[in-house]
Amino acid sequence: MTSHSRTARTPRIRPTALLSLSVIAAVALSGCSAGTGEPATDRAAARPPKGAVTVDAARDTVDKFQRANNEANTIRGSRGGKLLGTVEAGQVHEQSLADYTQIKTWSKADQKEYGTPLFYTARKYYIPADQSWFAITAMVSETKSQGLMIFDKVDDRFKMVAAVYTDEKTPIPQIAVDRGLATAVDPSKRVGTLAPNQLADAFEDLAETGGKKEGRQLAPTKATKEFTKRYTDRIEAKEASFATVKHFDGKPAHPRVYALRLADGSILALFPSAYTIEYLHKRFMNGGTIIPGKAEALYNSEQRPLITDEYQGQALATLTPTGKPKVLTHRYAMVDSR
Repeated sequence: MTSHSRTARTPRIRPTALLSLSVIAAVALSGCSAGTGEPATDRAAARPPKGAVTVDAARDTVDKFQRANNEANTIRGSRGGKLLGTVEAGQVHEQSLADYTQIKTWSKADQKEYGTPLFYTARKYYIPADQSWFAITAMVSETKSQGLMIFDKVDDRFKMVAAVYTDEKTPIPQIAVDRGLATAVDPSKRVGTLAPNQLADAFEDLAETGGKKEGRQLAPTKATKEFTKRYTDRIEAKEASFATVKHFDGKPAHPRVYALRLADGSILALFPSAYTIEYLHKRFMNGGTIIPGKAEALYNSEQRPLITDEYQGQALATLTPTGKPKVLTHRYAMVDSR
């Protein structure tokens, strides 16, 4: 589902007419559009910006997502995943399917909590001009958690493709709105030290090297400190006594980055991320094997000298022309173990 994490209920939605060759030639020579006498370039410039949906249509999309999501979270398994797939896709769906697979290993309390209906309240809709997607911010049910969700067109319908959540101490920054529309930003355009589509490599470096390489380009935040602990804690992991533990950056299953301009002129980017953890038995040459954990065994129950766990995630960051990007929040889920 698009729940959140298990550690807190904070979550975890007309044919073109054919023109004769003579008409086409006349249009090309005159530089005017057929039947108007108005220069084509002027018409294009005068066309008002338009979003992918109206606010009413966006509201209806989110309502449909809530209903399907809540039903799927009670069904779970392959049937629940199929239902959820009608309203959800992208990186967030990878995490939802992982939840459905692994939920049987959770505590009874967490399983019950996961099935509790989730609702988005205090919604604000942000519809960028000339894009295929829209965003919303909302409070999550009865919690103090705020979410940013992206809905994009997949298979000719709008589906939630990305979602991140922050706590009350880390509010989502105010997104700019002009004439009722938000402003999308090219993810490949550098803003200060990095472009939005370079954030994942920098963030993953925190887990891979502790931030000694690309990660040095990120400002220290609560989120970066939490993620860096995945590197520093590797030598303290229970497996470290008999296995080497290494982190590697990965390849997001769904690489699209979504970026919006903020009211203060900076950029808000929701980016996908991935990494793997490799556990190699120190005596693998002598037949040493590792027993997979409960969640890992769901994907591969064999004892083996090398276990590789794949994690897919998402994170939210702000970028400014001056200063380093700040990662505000992140969420990862193990999606495979081999």
